[in-house]
Amino acid sequence: MGRLQHHKVLKLPTSSTAASSDTLQHQWNANFIPPPVPNSADGLVPKYESPEDIIRRVSSAPDPVHDDALSFDPRATFPTLPLSGNVISATFCVPYKIRYGPNGRWELKPRPGTSALFDSFSYLASPDSPWKHTLVGWTGEIDRLPDPNSGTWQPDGTMTVLPLNKASAPIPLNKSIKPMQLNEVTEVRIPMESQRSLEKMLEEDHGGCVEPVWLPDAHDDDGTILLRDQHKWRRYGEHELFTLFHYKQNEPSDGRAAKKAYEDYEKMNKAFADAILAVYRPGDVVLVHDYHLLLLPKLLRQRVPEMCIGSFLHIPFPSHEYYRCLTKRKEILEGVLGSNMIGFQAYSYTRHFASCCHRILDTEANPNGVDYAGVHSHIDVSPIGINATATLQSAFGSPVIEQHLREMLEQYRDKMIIIGRDRLDSIRGVVQKLQAFEIFLERHPEWHGRVVLIQVTSPTSIEDRDDKGDKTEAKISDLVSRINGNFGTLSFSPVHHFPQYLTKEEYFALLRMADLGLITSVRDGMNTTALEYILCQRDRHSPLIISEFSGTAYSLREAIHINPWDLSGVADAVHKALKMSDKKKKARHQWLYDYVKNNTIQHWTNDFLKKLLISMTAFNQNQTTPLLDLDALRDRYRASKRRLFMLDYDGTLTPIVKDPDAAIPSDRVIRTLKSLASNPNNAVWIISGRDQNFLNEWMGHIPSIGLSAEHGSFVRPPGSTEWENLTAKFDMSWQDKVISIFDQYVARTVGSFVERKKIAVTWHYRRADPVQGVYNASKCHDQLNSLVVPYYPVEVMTGKANLEVRPSFVNKGEIAKRLVEEYGSSVEVEPDFVLCLGDDITDEDMFRSLRQSKVNIDHVFAVTVGPSEKETQARWHLQTPEDVVSAIAMLNNSADPDDFEEAGSSGVLGKSEVAGSRSRLS
Repeated sequence: MGRLQHHKVLKLPTSSTAASSDTLQHQWNANFIPPPVPNSADGLVPKYESPEDIIRRVSSAPDPVHDDALSFDPRATFPTLPLSGNVISATFCVPYKIRYGPNGRWELKPRPGTSALFDSFSYLASPDSPWKHTLVGWTGEIDRLPDPNSGTWQPDGTMTVLPLNKASAPIPLNKSIKPMQLNEVTEVRIPMESQRSLEKMLEEDHGGCVEPVWLPDAHDDDGTILLRDQHKWRRYGEHELFTLFHYKQNEPSDGRAAKKAYEDYEKMNKAFADAILAVYRPGDVVLVHDYHLLLLPKLLRQRVPEMCIGSFLHIPFPSHEYYRCLTKRKEILEGVLGSNMIGFQAYSYTRHFASCCHRILDTEANPNGVDYAGVHSHIDVSPIGINATATLQSAFGSPVIEQHLREMLEQYRDKMIIIGRDRLDSIRGVVQKLQAFEIFLERHPEWHGRVVLIQVTSPTSIEDRDDKGDKTEAKISDLVSRINGNFGTLSFSPVHHFPQYLTKEEYFALLRMADLGLITSVRDGMNTTALEYILCQRDRHSPLIISEFSGTAYSLREAIHINPWDLSGVADAVHKALKMSDKKKKARHQWLYDYVKNNTIQHWTNDFLKKLLISMTAFNQNQTTPLLDLDALRDRYRASKRRLFMLDYDGTLTPIVKDPDAAIPSDRVIRTLKSLASNPNNAVWIISGRDQNFLNEWMGHIPSIGLSAEHGSFVRPPGSTEWENLTAKFDMSWQDKVISIFDQYVARTVGSFVERKKIAVTWHYRRADPVQGVYNASKCHDQLNSLVVPYYPVEVMTGKANLEVRPSFVNKGEIAKRLVEEYGSSVEVEPDFVLCLGDDITDEDMFRSLRQSKVNIDHVFAVTVGPSEKETQARWHLQTPEDVVSAIAMLNNSADPDDFEEAGSSGVLGKSEVAGSRSRLS
């Protein structure tokens, strides 16, 4: 067969055009409820019983279109959550391709692809759902409707479906009309009244509330917007994220284009945040979909901390080895971790995500959840489904499809038909499929002339269009020509390749006539073709071969799983599938059919929302620690004369760093502490886990500051240079035993080391591989608890990437108690102002001690450093060490100059120091 003969055009019945008007058009509409479908499957779907305990996971459910048991009253089921009953869904594009014409005329057509997601939106807005629904999405690229009076021809399509190269660009029939060039910039100007007109059409005429996000390049004073480079909003998501998440890497570049693309990506996510907040009401649930909007959860969380946010990634999530190649890797993770729950298609994706969070953000993470910045983000596996009822109606309820089916069966009479339908890019595995089919024909000559592979490839997306090195189309063309040339005849071609979009009628007819479905994607998230194929095989029971690298494969256990890179294995699987007995086909298909029929998009939607609300209930993240009231702090400071400051060091005065020796105080910290301690009415203490040498080196030159080392084991009072050992009489023989155990784990954990203090012994693994460090720390902790703790009065403390063994009676709470009790020993009164600041679990002992003290609770400001959502004994919080220093500096600036005069020379400072401090404050 010649090279040019492999491109075929799928023949349509002569009556298809007329008949198609009577066919149900499968487009997104919130008010669409399909009629009952004839069903030849055996048995009835069992009734679903709602769990009494809301923590129990929903594991199975019937088709909710015909069973109301799955629908639940969210406010009755979750009475502790202040739910409004409204769901806001954020998706990259609205479900329509939009064109704008002269005189403000709009044209809306169903957008191809992501039909399952659009069906989820349709269900949420339908009467079958217990929710009210608002959809927020970008308008997508808005094309201009053809103007018959213009001198430029425009194709009947959207800007996103551009020809792949100049040679494949469509040629107009009228030679006098100039064809549109690939590099031609299309500008669209839309006045304000036309914008409002589209918004009204979307809201009133197409079911449900749809709020479009406008992303203009410029605005006029009258509200007219200019749309020019509309593709730029896709570039970062589709060229950087989509590519990397599918285990592909772009060619190295200077990074300027990627930087500009990320700026547009960030700007787009901010526009979505603005659009959502414009319609958000307290108690609304926000669902964020897919990789274009990964920054959105954090942006929303920053502006509404109590918002209930769920995210779902519809594509794979890569392993850490690939993900860390992303230049904005930290920003993307932090963005999505603004969600209360993050959903993935398969369990392996949750492991990859947790590993990336653990290694890149240095936070506690596992496949069940991630704790970052004090917030818990639950991770869940939620394989998405399709609208089974609508799919069956579309596949079996149309006379046009029946006519297509009859004609195709006649055309391929006496042939076994293998069906493949993929997008034209390398991750879909079309090249591997053709190579495996070639091996199949080589090994099994008995199938020559009896098997036909019908491969349909729809146009690729923008990410591969920018990849100059991608030769997928040429490889497919060469393989089809080679196979047809080697194994075909003048009257028969074993491969029929259709590089085109199919009509719905053609598509379902192909799925129904197939003897085998073949999906060989090398990396895939959700594959709706597999699910639709199973439903369309309701009567024939033909088997399905699916790649194990597809996220959908995890759910379809009775399908035949293959490794697309093992071409011989795929060829063998094709042979076995074609030879499979009818009994085995039926048994396998029955399980698959029941799964797809029961795990519908409606079930997925309800299940995901239930899990999100369960997570909100379980972790109760609405109970937050309020931000420190600086006005109240300043007022109390001014009204007091006996002030006590107890400040942690690491994570409070300085940020946490990987190298503990690098956590040195900044000049601003030193100046602020000197100024604070120069006031004779202020007793300032640094209470740290650091040893004496470190505190002497960096804080010892400020004589008016008291120092406490090793969690209160040693103290150096203000004005003194001598350290007091509070554990001098304690038996320290346990240290040798602990060090011997720690040395074992140093040998096992590259990058870890032991720090021997005078009282405590610490094993640090911050420089080690984070996964190995956490694992070995757990093992070491168990070993210490079994070999040391039962025999010595010590305790094992888990810190930030460290384990510390110390005497059990030594903690920051004891030193805080002592400072409060001894503060006013000479005048027999307690302090009338206490500011205690700390960031980790060891500082909770101080907060707890202050709660039990006799100091007036209104005079105590126990402040944890970190996010408001973390559990703490503190009454207030500050976000960062920078906020801590700013708050102390504010107190310095608000000090009463009389403080220095009243204290005179009786304080720890000399008169010259007092005068110098006073001049600085003035």
